[in-house]
Amino acid sequence: MELVHPLEPTGEESPLARARLHRQLTVEETARRAGITAEEVRWLEEARVYRFPRPDDALAAAVLYASALGIDNREARDLAGLPVPPAPIERKPLPRLLAVGAILIAVLAFGTLILVSRTGGKSAGSSAGAILPPPWRIPVTVLNGSGDINYTRQVASRVQALGYSVNHVGRADTFGYPQTAVYFPPSCESLALRLAKQIGVTTKPLPGGSGPCRLWVIVGPARGPGE
Repeated sequence: MELVHPLEPTGEESPLARARLHRQLTVEETARRAGITAEEVRWLEEARVYRFPRPDDALAAAVLYASALGIDNREARDLAGLPVPPAPIERKPLPRLLAVGAILIAVLAFGTLILVSRTGGKSAGSSAGAILPPPWRIPVTVLNGSGDINYTRQVASRVQALGYSVNHVGRADTFGYPQTAVYFPPSCESLALRLAKQIGVTTKPLPGGSGPCRLWVIVGPARGPGE
């Protein structure tokens, strides 16, 4: 007798995982239907959007995922926690997949991932008119400094969505960081200020270091002191 692969329910499934389990689909079957890899399915369901090479790749995978599961606009809004209008008399399947994909990207970060299209062309801490290199040339390491890996992944996804190259997401030396901050080596303050402004956090200097600029985002609790 052939064994049936389990649907691997876990304690706290993401909205996307719950939608898949509701349809009695495994990760592998969903990947086959969507034409993406099983790993990419897990990235979407675990809000690890930063694992995709580019934000456009994550959006395309989300659209394919939604198409494979038959998620329509009303269900996508429900998954994202948005108001769902009354069902019309005649419902059309899969309306506006691109809009659904955009909603799914918001779902991946559990309502907090914001795709920001602003650029930081001028540094707040440098001379007027100074031009900074584009974000995709700046390597960023995101570290879990509070013990909350899910929130750390959300921050990493947001940084990646801004165009930065997130080259590592891992654990900090301690979970005692009280708030999220962008840490920078000497001569890289203007780049740190740009990223900090974009994600709404503060900056802190790192002693020593040389060579090309790189940044570290150490993620504190979702709500820092005084928030």
